[in-house]
Amino acid sequence: MSETAIRLGVFFGLFALLAAWELARPRRRAAMPRAGRWLTNWAVSALDAVMVRLVFGAAAVGAALDAAATGTGLFHALAWPGWLEGLMAFVLFDLAIWAQHVASHHIGLLWRLHRVHHSDRDMDVTTAIRFHPLEIALSMALKIGLVYALGAPAIAVVAFEIVLNGAAMFNHGNIRLPARVDRLLRLAIVTPDMHRVHHSTIRAEHDSNFGFNLSLWDRLFGTYRAAPAAGHEGMTIGLPEYQSAAPTRLLWTLALPFRRR
Repeated sequence: MSETAIRLGVFFGLFALLAAWELARPRRRAAMPRAGRWLTNWAVSALDAVMVRLVFGAAAVGAALDAAATGTGLFHALAWPGWLEGLMAFVLFDLAIWAQHVASHHIGLLWRLHRVHHSDRDMDVTTAIRFHPLEIALSMALKIGLVYALGAPAIAVVAFEIVLNGAAMFNHGNIRLPARVDRLLRLAIVTPDMHRVHHSTIRAEHDSNFGFNLSLWDRLFGTYRAAPAAGHEGMTIGLPEYQSAAPTRLLWTLALPFRRR
């Protein structure tokens, strides 16, 4: 089975599972109708896929195969065991994505792109795929650069991207976990309640809990926040200046980075 088939199978399987979970046991009542939001979020995701394919071709996996063929990157010089290289690559990729996310909140140009993700007034499994195509292109360029710098094994790149996509859908899900389960899980990974804080309209909450997969980085660098001040049912999600139906419209969403503040 090809790498693409495995990734798509895992993606759509997890999406269906989490979407059903949201319907059966939602954490919050929706602020906006689902149909319009989902149509826009899926359309943005489709444009992202086209962007990556047209600009980068085989993307990060292709870069890993090329690095292996040419002996490019740190790991080829160190010649560590394959399992250790894979583990180190996975952890370093996760740290890089965390750092990119922090930068996206504090560098004006990057924030203009990233606010497309934050403009969603509800948070569910489709929010995980709502990123402006230009932000996706920058993120892929970062990953490709890191793959070449490390000489990361292709299998580690595939594993990381599968886990990252699955983790993002999980922690953006409008799902309810028992409090004890949430407390245990967030010791290692980002849970929906942990990440939901990050989508608050309140700046101090919005600039916290940047992780998409491992919860380690926010604890280590002091950006962890346990819960929103208003509680998960009472908090407001999205951007304070766009509390309307506008973020559910595709053209508005794609044009958002180019609008005046």
